[in-house]
Amino acid sequence: MLGITILGNNSALPAFDRHPTSQVVTLDDQLFLVDCGEGTQIQLSKYKIRWGRINYIFISHLHGDHYFGLPGFIHTMGLLNRENDLHLFAPAPLREILDLQFKAAGSTLPFKLHFYELHGEGELVKTDKFKVSCFTTRHRIPCWGFKFEQVKAPRKLNIEKARIHNVPALFFDRLKAGEDFVNAAGTTIPNKLVTDATPKSKSYAYCADNVFDEDFAAKIFGVDIIYHETTYLKDLAERATARFHATTHQAALMAKKANVKRLLIGHFSSKYDKLDIFEQEAREVFAATDLALEGATYWI
Repeated sequence: MLGITILGNNSALPAFDRHPTSQVVTLDDQLFLVDCGEGTQIQLSKYKIRWGRINYIFISHLHGDHYFGLPGFIHTMGLLNRENDLHLFAPAPLREILDLQFKAAGSTLPFKLHFYELHGEGELVKTDKFKVSCFTTRHRIPCWGFKFEQVKAPRKLNIEKARIHNVPALFFDRLKAGEDFVNAAGTTIPNKLVTDATPKSKSYAYCADNVFDEDFAAKIFGVDIIYHETTYLKDLAERATARFHATTHQAALMAKKANVKRLLIGHFSSKYDKLDIFEQEAREVFAATDLALEGATYWI
């Protein structure tokens, strides 16, 4: 199970009851907070998302609409006597910003806050159920996107097939681990012959703020669903490039080149009060496009 709940879908200025960027990724029993613009904790409460299940936070870059809500959110978790460790992945300067704010306020957190500086690209977290990696995007300041993936379960033992091929029960655990079976006559029974494939693992890529660059598609190629900014409509391509942002057609073209299954678009400029045209324009290039609407959850 993998889903994306949108808390904020606007760009720098809150407008038209739209909020700065923030979203929650649900991956099986884990919740991940991705970016934390102003109003994030209010949105979490509004949509009844259980804060205590958020153990990982990922901040893409240090423009205010992506992290100004974070100090307040962390402080509130302290007021609510959170005990579980919290793991924060973010650009290095954010550590100093948080330390200064908490020091000035005389705040002491009742839980352990682990800070991990983002450097380059690669794997950030991996368990037996999920993994999270980061990749750089092209923006005015250092900026990262994040890819969330289920760890594919091992092949499932087919007991009926194993018995047909006279594989003893004592060897079943080794079949589950991927081993082939060699019988007394020296004949190898391939693992795939007595096990069944498990469902394909699901994946999601959050592309943060990102100017259009065709080479970027390789970083998210084949992902099930991506979130890509569409700050502007297609007629403002020059402005988008000058400000290191993207348009509807550019985001859709990126999804097409990356061979993804579905595109969510957001980070809308406050110059637009209506959003339907964003979806219409993007679908001209990539049909499987949806608006990232606040309060909605998009499941894979």
